[in-house]
Amino acid sequence: MPNTKGQKFPAEPLTPAEAKSLLAACGPSSIGLRNRALLVLLWRAGLRIAEALSVHPRDLDDGVLRVRRGKGSKARTVALDPEALAVVQAWLERKARLGIAGPIISTLRGESVLASYVRNLLPRLAAKAGIAKRVHAHGLRHSFAAGMADEQIDIRVIQRALGHSSLATTQRYVDHLRPTAVIDALKGRVW
Repeated sequence: MPNTKGQKFPAEPLTPAEAKSLLAACGPSSIGLRNRALLVLLWRAGLRIAEALSVHPRDLDDGVLRVRRGKGSKARTVALDPEALAVVQAWLERKARLGIAGPIISTLRGESVLASYVRNLLPRLAAKAGIAKRVHAHGLRHSFAAGMADEQIDIRVIQRALGHSSLATTQRYVDHLRPTAVIDALKGRVW
C-alpha cells in the first residue's frame, strides 16, 4: 500500500448501504464482532479514532456514551441509536464470555487496539465489501456528519456531537460533505 501521509483527499462519505456492507464484511468471529463495534463507534457515534479506541465499558450507559478525553482534552457525551447499541452490546457480551477486560475496543487479550491497526483494517474491509471509495476512520466520522445533515438535524446538534468548538468548523464540514443546497438550487433552475 502506498504511503499517503500528508496527502489531502476529497471527503467521500459512505452511503448507509456502503457502511452496512462494511459492517457485513467483518464476519461473525470474535474479531469480526469487535471490528463491527469499532465501525459503529466511528460511523454512528462520530467518534475520532483515538476516542473510539479509548472508551471503556464504564463509559457506556443505556446507549449514552461519555467521551472522557476528546480532542483538546475536552469531554463530551454522545449516544448510540438502538441498532448501533445492539452491535456494541453483542461485542461486550462476547468480551465478557471470553473474560476480556480493557477498553471497549480491545484485543482478545484485553490490550488497546492500535490506530495503525485500524488504518490498515479499513481499506481491507472496504475491498472485501466491494467499496471503491477510500475508506478511513475520519471518513466514517464524515459519514456520520453527512448522515445527520441529510436527516435535517440542527447544525448545533451536529457540532456538539462532533465535539467542535466552533460552529463555523461544523458548517464547513457539512457544506463540504453534502453541498445539497447548491445542488438542489442548480438542479431547480429553469431556462
